[in-house]
Amino acid sequence: MTDQTPSPEAILSLASQLADGAAEHTLKWFRAPALVTQNKWAEGFDPVTEADKAAELAMRSILKEQRPEDSVIGEESQDTFGTSGLSWVLDPIDGTRGYVSGTPTWGTLIALNDGHEPIFGMIDQPYIGERFVGGLGMAFMERHGIRTSLATRKTRHLSQAKIFTTFPEVGSPLEAEAFHTLAEQCQLTRYGMDCYAYALLAAGQIDLVIEAGLNAYDIQAPMALVQAAGGVVSDWRGGNPMNGGRCLCAATPELHAAALDILREVPLG
Repeated sequence: MTDQTPSPEAILSLASQLADGAAEHTLKWFRAPALVTQNKWAEGFDPVTEADKAAELAMRSILKEQRPEDSVIGEESQDTFGTSGLSWVLDPIDGTRGYVSGTPTWGTLIALNDGHEPIFGMIDQPYIGERFVGGLGMAFMERHGIRTSLATRKTRHLSQAKIFTTFPEVGSPLEAEAFHTLAEQCQLTRYGMDCYAYALLAAGQIDLVIEAGLNAYDIQAPMALVQAAGGVVSDWRGGNPMNGGRCLCAATPELHAAALDILREVPLG
C-alpha cells in the first residue's frame, strides 16, 4: 500500500457510498419498460444503457469530491489519472446483458488497486440487497444490515466441484474447448451468472468460476473478494489476471491446481 492509502474503515465507507450512489440509477431503470439499450458492437451484441452511464458518473462524482488525488478506471468513461498511486476500478453494471433481461445476477463492481494489485473489492447487488466485501482483513456479505462472514468451500476434487461461467461458449473456439474440457470433469456446470458467480464462490456455494475476454474492471473487484474469502485466482496459465483476459477462480489450492493442469493442456494460440 502507499503512504496515501486510507484506513480499511475509510475505504469501506467510501466504497459503500459509491455503491449507494450507483444503486440510485441502476434500480431506477432495472426492469423499467422505458429503459433504452444501445449496442457497443457493429457485429454481435454488447449492450450499454443510460443506467450504466449514470451510475458510473455518480461514482466518479463522489470520487472527484472525496479522493481527487486517486486515479479512476471505469467501463463507460475515459480513465483519469491521479497522484496518490491508488486507482479505483469501477464497473457500474457488470452483466448488462442480464440487467436488460431482468435477471438479478448483475452487480456494481468497485475495486481499489494500490499500484501493484487490487487490495479491496466489492460486489453490490442492490436489487436483492446483497453486498459482498473482501480485502484489507475483511470478508463478509451484508444484507439488511446483518454481516455474514465469507469463506470458500473446502472442495479439493473436480468430480465434486460446481463450475460456473457467463457464456455457454467462452471466448474463442479454442477457449471454449478448454472450458468444456474442464467442465466435463466437474459435478455441475451452470451458465450466465455474471459477477454474481464470484460472489457465490466467495460465499462457499460453488467451487470454480472460469471466464475469458475480461477487462480490468471486470475482474479486479471479484479477484480481491475471492482471495479474501480464501480462494485462489489466476489466469489460465497461472499468472496474474488483474489486467483482464482469461481468469480461473477456485475455492481451494488443490482444486485450482487440478483445473490449471487441464487448462494448460489445451493450446490457446
